[in-house]
Amino acid sequence: MSSSTPPSPPTLVNIGTHSLALYTHGPSPASPSDPVLLFIPGLSSSRLVWAAVIRLLPSSLRSYTYDRSGFGSSELSPLAPTAENIALELSYFIERAPITNPLIIVGHSWAGVLIREFIALTGNGQHIAGLVLVDANHETTLPPLKKWLAALKPLGEGLEPYAARGIEAEKQLTQEEWEAFVGDERSEKFQLQAEKEFAAYEPSFPTLQNKELEKKQPLLGGKPVFVIGGKRSWDGVRVYEAGVERGNGTEEERRHLREMIGVVDEENDGLIREHLRLSTRGEIVFARESGHFVQVTQPDVVVGGVKWVVVEVQASS
Repeated sequence: MSSSTPPSPPTLVNIGTHSLALYTHGPSPASPSDPVLLFIPGLSSSRLVWAAVIRLLPSSLRSYTYDRSGFGSSELSPLAPTAENIALELSYFIERAPITNPLIIVGHSWAGVLIREFIALTGNGQHIAGLVLVDANHETTLPPLKKWLAALKPLGEGLEPYAARGIEAEKQLTQEEWEAFVGDERSEKFQLQAEKEFAAYEPSFPTLQNKELEKKQPLLGGKPVFVIGGKRSWDGVRVYEAGVERGNGTEEERRHLREMIGVVDEENDGLIREHLRLSTRGEIVFARESGHFVQVTQPDVVVGGVKWVVVEVQASS
């Protein structure tokens, strides 16, 4: 099993208004043209969610994680954490770090929207080598996602989300990695910033839609894009079982969730396939032994996606 070297202590990068914390994993790239990895977590999620993936990467790869504004060791931003503003801060962050090698950006969930905003802002330049998208959102994700979350809510009342969805039981993080991850997310600082991100989440979708990026596809031309879909019903079945055991939900609410579990994968699979429009060179896999958090329960699938993109980048250069 390959493993990366431990991360460096955080480096605070001043982006003009405040500083963001950068964490470096693995050795320096051998040449200025070698791709490096940048991991971006989803909505109100700790960078430590990538711990198992980073541990399983080939030891030769350089990768980076960072704390978004207000999280971890990063300072608060004067801007609201909309997807547009997060992408703007990320562009300053990469420039001033500086991270000059071409990026393979690995993003989960809401990071799909953040990455699209980043591309809209910075263009399809040499700074982007490729993408790995892990059960990621895009312009049209919100309405079906809201229906799914509304169906889950009555059965999930009072349950710890990671336990209820089976993520804690099936995690591939070590116990030390897991405790660091959940400890980060339970901190008061994290919770305060998480509330701000939740408030900015829904409004970020129409902002992105108004840019009409779909009319400009493929946004990345022929750069490699590896797309990973989770199995939403995997989460749903576990929340249903835990909720029923706790006595949650009316009979009608339980029936509704059962019906949604039966159709959600087909709908989500279709949404996930839309990411292939980003490039003329794409690959897609569905992690059928995971729910939404594939990087926690099947990190090897994400590592496989990274390796595919690296090989494709090297072949094209």
